Amino acid sequence: MSRIVDLFVPLAASAEPLAHVASRTLGIPSSNVRDIRVLRRSLDARKAHALGHRLRVEVFLDGEVAPPPLAAPAPKLWPVSVPRPRVVVVGSGPAGAWAALRLAEAGVPSTILERGKPVQPRRHDLASLQRGRLDENSNYCFGEGGAGTYSDGKLYTRTKDRAAVDHVLADLVGFGAPAEVTVESRPHVGSNRLPKVLAALRAFLERRGVVYKFSSVFADIAVGAGRVCAVRTADADELPADIVILACGHSARDVYVWAANAGLALERKGSAVGVRLEHPQPVIDRIQYGRAAGDARLPPAFYEVRATGAGRGVYSFCMCPGGFIVPAATEPEGVVVNGMSLARRDSPHANAAMVVAVEPADYGELSLGPLAGVEFQRGIERAAHALGGGAFRAPAQRLADFLARRSSTSLPKVSYHPGVVAGRLDEIFPACVTAALRAGLETISRRMRGFLHEDAVLVAAETRTSAPLRMVRDPTTLQSPTLAGLYPAGEGAGYAGGIVSSAIDGARVAEAILARVR
Repeated sequence: MSRIVDLFVPLAASAEPLAHVASRTLGIPSSNVRDIRVLRRSLDARKAHALGHRLRVEVFLDGEVAPPPLAAPAPKLWPVSVPRPRVVVVGSGPAGAWAALRLAEAGVPSTILERGKPVQPRRHDLASLQRGRLDENSNYCFGEGGAGTYSDGKLYTRTKDRAAVDHVLADLVGFGAPAEVTVESRPHVGSNRLPKVLAALRAFLERRGVVYKFSSVFADIAVGAGRVCAVRTADADELPADIVILACGHSARDVYVWAANAGLALERKGSAVGVRLEHPQPVIDRIQYGRAAGDARLPPAFYEVRATGAGRGVYSFCMCPGGFIVPAATEPEGVVVNGMSLARRDSPHANAAMVVAVEPADYGELSLGPLAGVEFQRGIERAAHALGGGAFRAPAQRLADFLARRSSTSLPKVSYHPGVVAGRLDEIFPACVTAALRAGLETISRRMRGFLHEDAVLVAAETRTSAPLRMVRDPTTLQSPTLAGLYPAGEGAGYAGGIVSSAIDGARVAEAILARVR
């Protein structure tokens, strides 16, 4: 029988064959090791330990043959004798795409309604936004693949369902993602490679009968006999539907307004708001790697931090080593920032969202009901736009100046385009957010020597960390309790956070549909 073994490979010995390391751990001759399969790999850069990689491997000895990787369970095909439902998926992000994928695998094609453009023409709108010109339906949040397409392609998740995670990662590899994403502890595709994966996914789905309708903005759902019967678009198109999967993403505020006006069951949900914190990448390398910083065998260093500030959680989110800060606005008078990296992560900058947890009670305005969180976000974004002076320039402040409660008289070079303007960030956020962010950053700076660097800069505002509301659904059927045939899904519906968890949720919705309708 094969053996599962945990190994540590020091950086200085990284060229040594794994068979030799495994044989020493097992106390057997290396000649007895027939094959090794890496199951998990992570970099250990803790200060009190030697730098190196920790691996979990499966070791096969003489006479043992490594079996092929476990295949995903075969889909249960839709019965030929049962009419297939007409399915419309609103949104082509991970939740919508994986719902369509699981349905297509079972023989149920769907129509995917996407307000933005396919991945390739979408690039031109991103370039225009970096020059200060916004297309409200094609940008970093809207378009094929959703908000994750051009914001890094991070695949790590807190989801505990390992089988579901592995299934999604295997899908991604099948569509062209690098095979190492299945073993790395922090898998990452990169904003330059993920579009090719999405194009391959689209080609597969189209071969299975799925129809994409790009530049089609959702407007309404027609209801008949108490359940969905069609989806209407802003250009007066009407798509007959027995089932609608609403996977609109966390920035589709017009869909939230429609849902509230239609009487859909909605509830406020906590979220987080804050800034992008950018350092020179060599600074983070020195903090994390110490004297080993600069070693060509080491990747750009990553960090993940959290603290408590003024009684609130303050934490890093979506950290981008060797990355860029990008404009993620979807409205003409709001500034929103996000982060991304290319696969090679070779930018001289490192950035991370540094955010403060906010609760539904912080949103105020009870008269706004479940949409209060949207207005809370919008207020911060508009304040950032006003302080930035327009054209999506973002207000920025050196970390040291923010902590010292003083204005920045100059700013370091920042990766954000359309550019930054020096401003007091405490003029943007509610006092409770400013107090928590300042206290949290003071704590983190004390813990991490070098973090309070003279060129560390805060860029505002990071507001789209998650949906500030939830579309209520039945816990068993995953259907809206107020509209039969409607299935909210993914991050925009309040049930996921990130590419992989959103894809898993979309797949779960598809499986619930197949089980119920079948």
